[in-house]
Amino acid sequence: MKTELIIRSNSSDIDFALLRDGRLIELNKETSDNKFSVGDIFLAKIGKVMTGLNAAFVNVGYPKDGFLHYHDLGPQVQSLNKFIKKVSTGKFKEFTLKNFRFEDDIDKDGGINNVLKSGQNLLVQIVKEPISTKGPRISSELSIAGRYLVLVPFSNRVSVSQKITDNKEKERLKKLAKSIKPKGFGLILRTVAEGKKVAELDKDLQNSLNRWKSLCKRIPNTNTPTKVLSELDRASSILRDVMNDSFTSIVTNDESLMLEIKEYLQEISPEKENIVKLHRSNIPIFEKYGIERQIKTSFGRTVSMSKGAYLVIEHTEALHVIDVNSGNRSNKAKNQEETALEVNLIAATEIARQLQLRDMGGIIVVDFIDMKSAENRQKLFQHFREVMALDRTKHKILPPSKFGLVQITRQRVRPELEIKTREPNPNKNGEVEAPIVLIDKIEAELDKIVNSQTEYKEITLNVHPFIYAYLTKGLLKSIRFNWLLRHKKWIKIIPRDAYQYLQYHFSYKKKNK
Repeated sequence: MKTELIIRSNSSDIDFALLRDGRLIELNKETSDNKFSVGDIFLAKIGKVMTGLNAAFVNVGYPKDGFLHYHDLGPQVQSLNKFIKKVSTGKFKEFTLKNFRFEDDIDKDGGINNVLKSGQNLLVQIVKEPISTKGPRISSELSIAGRYLVLVPFSNRVSVSQKITDNKEKERLKKLAKSIKPKGFGLILRTVAEGKKVAELDKDLQNSLNRWKSLCKRIPNTNTPTKVLSELDRASSILRDVMNDSFTSIVTNDESLMLEIKEYLQEISPEKENIVKLHRSNIPIFEKYGIERQIKTSFGRTVSMSKGAYLVIEHTEALHVIDVNSGNRSNKAKNQEETALEVNLIAATEIARQLQLRDMGGIIVVDFIDMKSAENRQKLFQHFREVMALDRTKHKILPPSKFGLVQITRQRVRPELEIKTREPNPNKNGEVEAPIVLIDKIEAELDKIVNSQTEYKEITLNVHPFIYAYLTKGLLKSIRFNWLLRHKKWIKIIPRDAYQYLQYHFSYKKKNK
């Protein structure tokens, strides 16, 4: 498995495309005006304390106040309050918590009015970015993420990522963490810590402690609300979270960004520094790596898959609904049950990619094709869990119901990524799918025709003149020429003036036996 990170920079924002074996699996955008990213820590001011909601609204500088529920305060919020008051004076400079006297944990079922008062200052962290009309969701249980571990102030807990399944390795990491853990701080070992030595863990810990000290130095004489610690930029955070041995290249069109990435890689993975490259071609970077095409074909309401199957993705106020369709492909399976299983497995793989690509969150309901066999439903469930295991976002999958429905919950911390895939209709008012989306549908049908049991003497495609030009432009570089190389068959294309923009039709002559 080969992983590539392609970064496109322009004047206002930066786009990050993560490719796995050439397929787009993650798309992120960092805008210059985004001041409320997940992980940012603010010295904020408590606004209204709502006893009915057992929550408080907190001014973090966003037009809508952040929402802080009692359960997001953290058990040691009283210690945090005491610490902020001491540090705010400018006289207390023991930021390591070594000699700090902790307060008792708050009651799990207590009331927020007993802990927070309107107008007081509090350190809070963004756990969910502002979405739609809502302000950010925040927590006062702070954490500072490093490469191998997460530093948790005002905690003594040591834990290991559940994704590390080897019990011996878990115990080894716990022992190492306890040996380097500073007093007053908890540690969470991340999945990438597996197999690492104590020196590497300690170096990462010291970096996180330095960030904590920098945060504390900004508290005295600071007006609220103020950001006191920024999460890493998207390039660094992606590298921190996903960098592994499968990374083969990081390519960007911005020289200064390339130097920044190399500098960051020197800290976290020096042996990978040479995979960072500058894009010098005249072809735009996203076109060079086939990303623009994948964006157009992956973000529409309908998503085509192999063997003629396709997904229909609908969004409602409460949830996302995904319908799996087998299409009218030629059926080579022995029976309907085998066909359903085959299509469902293909769909599960694509759905896992779509959830990560669009960053869909909340409740997702997938209507798979009905299968009578309990064994096949279990195969589908197991496969779905395996392909979803690569998703870094927290999620939970329930087994398929007898109706073939699978329910998923996926943590939503950022607004869902929406890409417009429709273009103005040249025939009349309104919009139609972009040509690239139509080409994918045509190619899927062509694959079915060529791979069917019947042998054809001639295959003719009738299309709108605009689409004809798109398919035949540049003889040796045209889409039609690529079809010839792939299928070893010349496809005759005829422009039809009477056709609508999206209309097409295949006709063919069978070989005489």
